[in-house]
Amino acid sequence: MHNVESNGARIPALGLGTWELRGDQCARIVEAGLKAGYRHVDTAQGYGNETQVGEGIRASGVAREDIFLTTKIWHDNLKAGPFRAAAEESVAALGTGYVDLLLIHWPNPAVPIAETMGAMAEVRAAGLARHIGISNFTVAQIDEAVAASEAPIVTNQIEYHPYLDQTKVREACARHGISVTAYCPIARGKVVGDPVIDPIAGRHGKSAAQVTLRWLVQQPDVIAIPRTSSPARLAENLDIDDFALSEEDMAAISGLARPDGRLVNVAWAPDWD
Repeated sequence: MHNVESNGARIPALGLGTWELRGDQCARIVEAGLKAGYRHVDTAQGYGNETQVGEGIRASGVAREDIFLTTKIWHDNLKAGPFRAAAEESVAALGTGYVDLLLIHWPNPAVPIAETMGAMAEVRAAGLARHIGISNFTVAQIDEAVAASEAPIVTNQIEYHPYLDQTKVREACARHGISVTAYCPIARGKVVGDPVIDPIAGRHGKSAAQVTLRWLVQQPDVIAIPRTSSPARLAENLDIDDFALSEEDMAAISGLARPDGRLVNVAWAPDWD
């Protein structure tokens, strides 16, 4: 799997998402994923599984320096003092000494973006995180974060799949050299059985999920972090490097986007672009 170069970071284009994975299951999936070949693992303070992610990393036997590890700080910890404390707690829970990428999980309108970006710069300078980034930021918030940040922002992690057009946000990220990391990349399984994706998958001898992941990582500066609780699915999701989609395939899948395609919309979400 290729890497995405983004403002000084080198990020594996396919990562292992861990949202909703808990306890021993989480540790086992992380261990299995790393043994299968994943080198990018994504977690978050809000997932409640950082300790288990760390356990899985250690059990895998893969060297820490060979793993790109991301975690995120929850939106109620974005003021300077709580942010630093939360970052320290996350790194301690993971037991990895540092994370490769630390993200703001959701923007919080009650906390100035400049304050949080300042706290992130301090956390990075202290060695707790090698790189910093954002998640669920709109175009205006991306611009504001870049203007306020002392350190380069390397990614904006957003919901992105065939049913959700993220052109505006992707273009804003591209202006600043920021990659896009796609969560819910297979639309929580909705791509399975899709009448447009299935024939494309059949022509390539791949599953609908594999074709969708390929559609994502074949786009410039896009990273995908599928989550699965199935060890068998781990290998399937990783097996997308031996084919390429045509321009026609790419356009057909992009054409599936629709106004009601968003799946994640929490009470504290910003006004989406």
